[in-house]
Amino acid sequence: MNVIDDLSRNGWDTVAPLIQAKQDQLNELRRIAEAKSASIIDKDQEDGAGTSVQDAIETAREEARSEDNKAPGELSDAEQAQVDKLKARDREVRAHEQAHATVGGQYAGAPSYTYQTGPDNQRYAVGGEVSIDTSPVEGDPEATVDKMEIVIAAALAPAEPSPQDRKVAALAQSQRAQALAEVLSDRAEARRDGAYDKTL
Repeated sequence: MNVIDDLSRNGWDTVAPLIQAKQDQLNELRRIAEAKSASIIDKDQEDGAGTSVQDAIETAREEARSEDNKAPGELSDAEQAQVDKLKARDREVRAHEQAHATVGGQYAGAPSYTYQTGPDNQRYAVGGEVSIDTSPVEGDPEATVDKMEIVIAAALAPAEPSPQDRKVAALAQSQRAQALAEVLSDRAEARRDGAYDKTL
């Protein structure tokens, strides 16, 4: 055996246990990450400073312990945040649709909703709609004008009307304008007929 081979073997004997220890740490890290179905990033590799692999392993172990100690039915922080967001959306959707229904009165249907089930197994409204009658009143342009004014108000009743709400309002405004033109035409014709009768 020459000197180079001897040095190489001695160097390997010194480094091998360190490599093995690092490999064991990485295997433990992988095991914990798989158990939590999440990836753990070594902050030393990410930004050159901060948490070491050992610190990451300890953090993951603590998180796993806290999950194990969680009472049945108790939500994690992430799940609670999702529930809070769903509750806020539910309130917003219901207020929006109720505004349409209340102002629309007899011309509006009852609100209907689409739901999403949260981590707490409760259903939350995440979308909704209210049907509204935008048809003109047959043979009565004055009643049509009154009806369309209600429809326009109902469509724009929520604090933040949707693009569909604005579309319905625009349709009702068009119907109102057409009915109003008929009303004015009828009145002008009635005045002409009255003036003609007076000259007879």
